[in-house]
Amino acid sequence: MATTALRDRFRGVFGFPVTPFRKDLSLDLEGLARNVEAMVRHPFCALVAAGGTGEIYSLTPDEIVEVVRVTVEAAARSMPVVAGVGFNAAIGAALARRLEHAGADCLLVLPPYYTNAPEEGLLDYYKAIGNATSLPLMLYSRDWAVFSPRAVARLAERIPTLEFWKDGQGDARKYQRIMNTVGDRLAWLGGIGDDCVPAYFAIGVQAYTSSISNIAPRLSLALAEAGLARDFARLDMLMQRYVHPLYALRERSRGYEVAVMKAAMEILGMPAGPVRPPLSDCSAEVRNEVRALMDVYRDFEERESGGRAVRSPIGAGRNS
Repeated sequence: MATTALRDRFRGVFGFPVTPFRKDLSLDLEGLARNVEAMVRHPFCALVAAGGTGEIYSLTPDEIVEVVRVTVEAAARSMPVVAGVGFNAAIGAALARRLEHAGADCLLVLPPYYTNAPEEGLLDYYKAIGNATSLPLMLYSRDWAVFSPRAVARLAERIPTLEFWKDGQGDARKYQRIMNTVGDRLAWLGGIGDDCVPAYFAIGVQAYTSSISNIAPRLSLALAEAGLARDFARLDMLMQRYVHPLYALRERSRGYEVAVMKAAMEILGMPAGPVRPPLSDCSAEVRNEVRALMDVYRDFEERESGGRAVRSPIGAGRNS
């Protein structure tokens, strides 16, 4: 898909599938395919394969390619697939070429593993990956990869394939300054979590990446629909009843942002399995609390599927 078309398409919600593992921590590619086939029945703007929620940091390069390949095949070109990439410049560039061959439409570039790189070194890192393919880049500013408005402008000027900025910092004030400085040279996305949806849409992002899309696709679409419409009364209700209780459980321990989602998926009967090190699975106590909360989530999804269908924020159709 052409870059201009992707910029138009990337509006609303990115589905963010987990990477399912079997009990022995091997890849469950059959489970991944089933999950993706279920997700593409809903009008997400794209799917992100092997991202942070997909545990890219515990996958080998070969496994990342397999995860992206299966996601592309299961999506059957019904929506674009964004593929995670990172590690270092050499591995990232080689992996980018393989992901392009596997059918990815865009690259989500995570920070390199070295945490003390100078600004010029970071620029070279992103340029190396950007020059490796013709695919557009989505730069993920997360963890220690923090950028000033001037630095973002330099990246946009020096890397022609950089098209999308995914914020993972959650600092709406600074993000707004970045957006105002760089303007429409980049498309702006929210990426730290469903709990930041009100702030993100208040400052003008066009889409956000949702881990809730794994367990409640209609809820994630409703959040984006309300955000794009600036219906903050509805957003507040959805946040208070559904999002904040889930994120309170995710904050119980470091790494639970993935473990809680996988526990919820297993409770709802979807393939997910355990997390890989360095993450840890949920405690029995937290899992019981997740189970109780999933009853509330089931009620929402059943009510939405039987009543008012959630409209696609980009007019791509109605959810099934």
